[in-house]
Amino acid sequence: MKFDGRKALRVRMDHKQAVNLMGSDGTWRRNCVLLDVSQTGAKLEVEGTLDVLRAKEFFMLLSSTGLAYRRCELVWIDGTVAGVHFVTADRKKKPTSVPVVAAQNSTQSK
Repeated sequence: MKFDGRKALRVRMDHKQAVNLMGSDGTWRRNCVLLDVSQTGAKLEVEGTLDVLRAKEFFMLLSSTGLAYRRCELVWIDGTVAGVHFVTADRKKKPTSVPVVAAQNSTQSK
């Protein structure tokens, strides 16, 4: 379902889905409720102070053990609600491609 003018399809949570935000260096953690999610981002209701989100990049932990997570960037904050964009390998700088050198078969005369 598309709503709020988003490009990606978003799924609204009918029940409270608890997640945590954690600093990429592990120095802070915030409890959150996942309000909606898409392939590219999410909307979260954050408990506690939001000043730590100014770090711009952090992790959204989807499991209590931290084994399921998404790397995020802050997009916007409105009161206690924040929008995040998931950072993917595609968004990182791609290495320059190395030209492929074709192997040449040389025949030796005997």
